[in-house]
This record gives sequence, C-alpha cells and structure tokens, in this order.
Amino acid sequence: MSSQIDPTLHQPKKPDWIKVRLPSNPAFFSTKALISDLGLHTVCESAQCPNRWECWSQGTATVMIAGERCTRACGFCAVSTAKPFALEPDEPDRVAEAVRRLGLKHVVVTAVARDDLADGGAAHFAKTILAIRDIQKGIIVEVLVPDFKGDEASIETVLAAAPDIFNHNLETVERLTPAVRSRAKYRLSLQVLRRAKRIDPDVVTKSGITSEHGEKENERI
Repeated sequence: MSSQIDPTLHQPKKPDWIKVRLPSNPAFFSTKALISDLGLHTVCESAQCPNRWECWSQGTATVMIAGERCTRACGFCAVSTAKPFALEPDEPDRVAEAVRRLGLKHVVVTAVARDDLADGGAAHFAKTILAIRDIQKGIIVEVLVPDFKGDEASIETVLAAAPDIFNHNLETVERLTPAVRSRAKYRLSLQVLRRAKRIDPDVVTKSGITSEHGEKENERI
C-alpha cells in the first residue's frame, strides 16, 4: 500500500473565473485575421496579455505603433527590448483602415518607447491620429504615450493632432518606480501629464497603475 499522499486533496478549489477557455467566437478569429492582414502590432500579442482572447472576441484590440521592439526594459512588461527597426511610413494609414473595418467609436493607440528617435515617436503618433480622424469621423481617439523624456516639443506635437484623451501611465508608486520602470522617473511622468494639460486645457489627461508590485497599504499616488 502506497504511503504517498495525493497533493491535490488539500488544495482549495480554484474559482471558476480563473479558468481561461480556448477561443471559439468567430469574432476572435476575424480580429486576428484583420490584424495579420494589415500587418499591425498589438499590445495584446507583444505584451502577451492573458486577456487577449476576451478582447478579440469582442472585436477590440489595443494597437501598438512604431514597431514591436522597445528601447526600454520595464520590469512588468513582456514587450521585446532590442534595437528598433525604422518607422513604417504607411503604418498610420494601416491603423486607420483597421479602425474603419472594425467600425470603432473609441480607439486606443499606444507605442513602444522609441528613445532612438529625436522626438520619441511623437510625429508618428500625430500622423496616426490624423489618419484615423480622416477615415472615421466622430471617433474618440485616445493615445497612451511614453514619457518622451519629458520633451515639451514632443508633447506639443502629439497634442497638435488633437487627441481626445492623452494617457501616460505611472504604473506604480514612486518608491517602486526604479524597479518597475528602470529608465523612467515618477516625477517626470507627473510632469508630462501636467505639461499636456497646460498646453491643451481641453484634452482629457489620464493615467493608470498596476497593483501588486510590492506597494504598501499606506502608500498613495
């Protein structure tokens, strides 16, 4: 008679919501095909988002412009860190076509950090915003931008294209920023948001954080 104890006997039952089912919704596959057809990059794939199947099944995705190689190596992010390729001049038009095909009313456009470019990719953001507006009237355009090293001219370039929402994520509390975003500065990120609001008081400024990096109960943003 075996003396081994079955390790599963004492494990609590996992909640149903933690189980991820394989995609079967036709919308998932049509979204996947559209992204492939237009040669686009998405945060969903490049950052290995576990919720991709859910979003794509609803016909939504977060477009990531300026390539899929990032010049930074944030501790929380799965996007590849490597020397980026040159910007693709037709990418803004391809993003706009994806927006048209999906019939979106609200689009979120983000990008890898491009510290190799003088403007950090700001002009590429602006071109993408304008291309989307040209093909899809009345759409709400939200941009999730890097910090552009705090360069005000780059922030002005993006805002000149009139996005509805200017988003830049803090990601974590100030104490943990060096570990979570090794090449970013917490105070600089706050400055970016302040500068955007000063340059264009009408734009909606927005930020986001992710929890469970090791923040303490008494820490506040």
